[in-house]
Amino acid sequence: MKREVRTAVYDESLRIEAYRFEGTRQPFPNHFHEHYVIGFIEEGERCLSCRNKEYSIGQGSIVLFNPGDNHACAQADDGTLDYRGFNISKEIMLDLAEEVTGRRELPGFSKNVICDNEVICYLRPLHEMVMNGSNDFEKEENLLFLISSLIQNYGQPFESCVPECRQEIEKACRFMEQHFAERICLDQISRQAGLSKSTLLRAFTKSKGITPYRYLETIRVNEAKKLLSSGASPLDAAIKTGFSDQSHFTNYFTRFMGFAPGVYREIFFEKEKGGE
Repeated sequence: MKREVRTAVYDESLRIEAYRFEGTRQPFPNHFHEHYVIGFIEEGERCLSCRNKEYSIGQGSIVLFNPGDNHACAQADDGTLDYRGFNISKEIMLDLAEEVTGRRELPGFSKNVICDNEVICYLRPLHEMVMNGSNDFEKEENLLFLISSLIQNYGQPFESCVPECRQEIEKACRFMEQHFAERICLDQISRQAGLSKSTLLRAFTKSKGITPYRYLETIRVNEAKKLLSSGASPLDAAIKTGFSDQSHFTNYFTRFMGFAPGVYREIFFEKEKGGE
């Protein structure tokens, strides 16, 4: 069986994260990110669910996730997944969009799965340069060409990519975003939303594509990423983000991110130390 290798790099000059998964079979549960994801499947067949749509993706498929796009995937064959991907924060995407369009507006991807040879021609070499630590300005060129191609062919205003949500659902989201570090229950969330628990579950899942509990756990994982990259220990990150114990935290973080919290800290805290 092919040996599994997982690698992540933070590029200081571009200020983006690059991921490389080789030989992995790990499924990823339904979740979302606060950043953009641009990924490329090099090998393997996967079933992808994104924004309540189902896709079959394989070699040559490019995945585009806007911040907040719920998605899940699992292996669809007996093989393994080889994947290259970039995570780009909204702040950096705003800078890139302004550079290529002249307008300081967040873009939104109109499609979540595409096949585009032009995009691959920029994406793959860019990823290799980032993973190899290249300092040539060709790397920045490729990133700008990549973003320009994506915005030109698949871009739309970011707001149009955000599902319309009833006011009650937004109240539930705000409550979880403000109280994620506390032990909260479904009763509290439903009271804040002004809905019964059963109505909340149906309406929330239909609107967000994700259950309230999974929404809360995703918020906690995203907040834990920030703490770990700032040097917090996995135990401190678990406590400060409301996980019941470190084992629970480690399980969720690894399922969502593909790396254990300690490994993630070593990768992304080192780039902060290196800049001192």
